[in-house]
This record gives sequence, structure tokens and C-alpha cells, in this order.
Amino acid sequence: MKIEKLTPAFKDYLWGGTKLRDVYGKNCDFDKVAESWELSTHPAGESRIVGGQFDGMTLGEYLNSVPEGRAVCGKNCEKFEFFPVLIKFIDAKDPLSIQVHPSDEYALRVEGEYGKTEMWYVMDCEPGAFLYFGVNREITKEEFRQRIENNTVLEVLNRVDVHPGDVFFIESGTIHAIGAGILICEIQQNSNCTYRVYDYDRRGADGKPRELHVEKALAVSRFTPSDVSDRQAAAEQVPGGTVKRLASCEYFTTEKLEISGEISLEATAGSFVSLIVLEGEATVTGPENTVKAKSGESLFVPAGTGTVKISGTCSVMKTTV
Repeated sequence: MKIEKLTPAFKDYLWGGTKLRDVYGKNCDFDKVAESWELSTHPAGESRIVGGQFDGMTLGEYLNSVPEGRAVCGKNCEKFEFFPVLIKFIDAKDPLSIQVHPSDEYALRVEGEYGKTEMWYVMDCEPGAFLYFGVNREITKEEFRQRIENNTVLEVLNRVDVHPGDVFFIESGTIHAIGAGILICEIQQNSNCTYRVYDYDRRGADGKPRELHVEKALAVSRFTPSDVSDRQAAAEQVPGGTVKRLASCEYFTTEKLEISGEISLEATAGSFVSLIVLEGEATVTGPENTVKAKSGESLFVPAGTGTVKISGTCSVMKTTV
């Protein structure tokens, strides 16, 4: 099975900037490029195959077309009804809304899709940048509702300063928001289910205030402080560089590879491997083909591919299920 290069779907949300186009060369005509969905089978925005036999296919079409069938996703994905992971870049020139994502149980019952647990890796940020992560004290649902109504909700949120390389693991039910001036790689469940709590009274393209989802947010939010500790493991020295585990949960495991030479990894039958180059350039070689990828580019390695070698001087985000 061959390694496939992907091209993303783009989103032009009003808080977005231009770094994804200006710095990473994303081919997008939007004035604002808020997000690029690098690995996605979600109907709201699918990534596509670039080059080779499946050129131009969406990732979902590819998964349904390859002779190996769903086996390219891996045995660990069989327990999920849909492809389980969505990976994106987020360029927050302005702050995102205060929001919360539901659990699987609630989202599948109410929205017909998965809930959303996610991980943020801070690729870059402006000096003084911060985000909101949970509440800063235990609070009742009634008080939180009142604070939404009287525009004082920020007073009870936990504000956290951010720096490049920081990792945040955001479980479903955690009230949160990415602040202004932050560039993030987000690994998340395959979901686009977001309940907006507070949006600074901003107007959408139609000139009207953006919709809030207060009742649903109140139903799924956690009103006790969250664990904001850094869960990154220590970097492990391996031939050709280092490997550091950033986060692991039932939905995904993500590692950061720092490569100065050549690193080998195994794409077993258990899971596909997503490789996203964060910095530098990489040459990725499997049993059947070799693909080059530069900073900001995404590769899909089918489950069962076997030994894959990554060479170059680069930082690579590796995600499996």
C-alpha cells in the first residue's frame, strides 16, 4: 500500500488570520484562512488525495475505493462507526468564541455525530498570548447561565498563558477558547459539534450576532476546574532523532518526532499513521513509494504498510488510533 499526500479543506471563520497561506503556502483564496482540515473525512470539509492513482479523491472516497477496503484504517478503528480522527491547523488572529463540546453519548443522541475530545499543540504564538481552559472555581449551572446573560462569563474562566510547544488536552465537557495570536495543530475526534457560549457580541457576515447554543452548552459543560497539567512525556532518544508522546486517549495517540537523519516507524495492521510536517522538510519512504513533504503538509500511511522511514531535518507530528 502506498503513502498518500493530502491537501486540506479550508475554513474562513471571522477570527482567522493569513499565516496558513503566508507562512505555510496553503493554496487558498479566502481573505482569512482560519483553519485547514489536514486529515478529514467529515462532510463539513474533507481532505483530498494529491497525486497517484487516487488523485483528487476525498479521503472518504479513497477509503471506500482501495482494494484493501476499511483495513487501511486499521483494526483499532473498527470499534468506531465513522473514521475517528480529524486533524487541523488553526490560525487564531482574533480570539475564538467561548465554547464547549459534548460527549459521544450526548452528541450521538442529539446531533448524530461524535462528541469532541481534542488536543492542542501550540506551533507558534504572539507574546502574551493566552487561552481559556475550564472554570477557575467550582460554579453552579445557574450562576454560569447568569454570567452568560450579563456578559461576565470571562471572570470565572481559567486563563492560561501559552508558549510554543505547549500541549493542552481538552476533554469533552470542558469550557474553553483559543485566544488571539495563537497558531495550533489540533488533533480531535471526527466531529464538528461545537456549542457556542459567548462570542464577544461579534457579528457574522450577515451583520447579525452569531448564534449561541446556551441550553445545549449548559447541558454538557463541566463546572469544576479542569486538569491543565502538561501531559507530555520526556523525549526518548532513538536512532535518527527523538520521539516524545504528547497525548494518548481512547480516540488517538500523538507523538512529536524530531528528526536529524532518519527515523524508522512501523505502520502496523492496528492503525493508519498520520504524519504532518511541522517544520523543515521530510522524505518519507514505504515499501511501495517515496513521498516528499515540507512544513505544513500532511501524509496518510495506510495500516499494514510496514516499515516507513522518515529522513531529513524536520519536526513531524505522528498520530495513530
